[in-house]
Amino acid sequence: MERAIEVRGLVKSYGQVQAVRGLDFYVERGKLFAFLGPNGAGKSTTVEILSTALPKDAGEVQIGGFTLGREDDKIRACIGVVFQGHVLDERLSVRENLLLRGGFYGLKGEQLWQAVQQAAAEAAALDFLDRRYGTLSGGQRRRADIARALVNRPQILFLDEPTTGLDAQTRRDVWAFIRRMQEESGMTVFLTTHYMEEAAQADYVLVINQGRIAARGTPAQLKETYASDQLRLYTSRREELEQVLRELEVGWAQQSDALTVILPSTMEALPILERCREYVYAFEVLQGTMDDAFLEIIGKEQSL
Repeated sequence: MERAIEVRGLVKSYGQVQAVRGLDFYVERGKLFAFLGPNGAGKSTTVEILSTALPKDAGEVQIGGFTLGREDDKIRACIGVVFQGHVLDERLSVRENLLLRGGFYGLKGEQLWQAVQQAAAEAAALDFLDRRYGTLSGGQRRRADIARALVNRPQILFLDEPTTGLDAQTRRDVWAFIRRMQEESGMTVFLTTHYMEEAAQADYVLVINQGRIAARGTPAQLKETYASDQLRLYTSRREELEQVLRELEVGWAQQSDALTVILPSTMEALPILERCREYVYAFEVLQGTMDDAFLEIIGKEQSL
């Protein structure tokens, strides 16, 4: 698979604080890549470096086939960036903002108008294209921000926590739009987020902590490795149930009126249920989530 982004030994410091400590990773073309980490992990610093907004201290980076530090103008021409904060002029309409942005890329006349129209259509922003940016709702502003990043028809789109600060419903709507846009266009999307339900829909996930890689893999791989499934057995015959669990040689924890068994996989619940069925009045099988995996990864890192 062709690589849209390749990073080797990336380092960035602020005075004595090393924000990024030798990152090595790549992003396959046409994929949705989620870049996770707690606050202060180095996510935004990395995005600023990859988007040419911040110089690196060391390392080699290829973006769209171009070398960071030597071909930055070519990199800027093939990427779009949506930062955490809003950058459009609140006094101008969305269309006027996008026309200004297109002008920065040398677009003129009919070509510029078509680029703005197409970017607004892809970002589902046509309905408010001629409204002042400052009058828009949070979700509309985010779609306008994304339209701005699409004016130059980028190969790679960087989204730095694009749904932060939005209410739950608006966040879901914006995220659904981002995923749909990526699938329909085949664009490479580099997403930073701290919402695990967003990361769970990515093609690949990289977790960093304190500037270093803590884990990587598909969402399914990370959940399998770091998030345990659980079987909760609700019983009014606790002593008898505990005896059966001892005979099965499985561990458990007491939680109110339930005994919780950690499972290697959900399928392992079947033989346990078969043996315990007469001692329980209800049960739940809970699959591990990306939240569970993330907390386990970061917890292990911080204990080292």
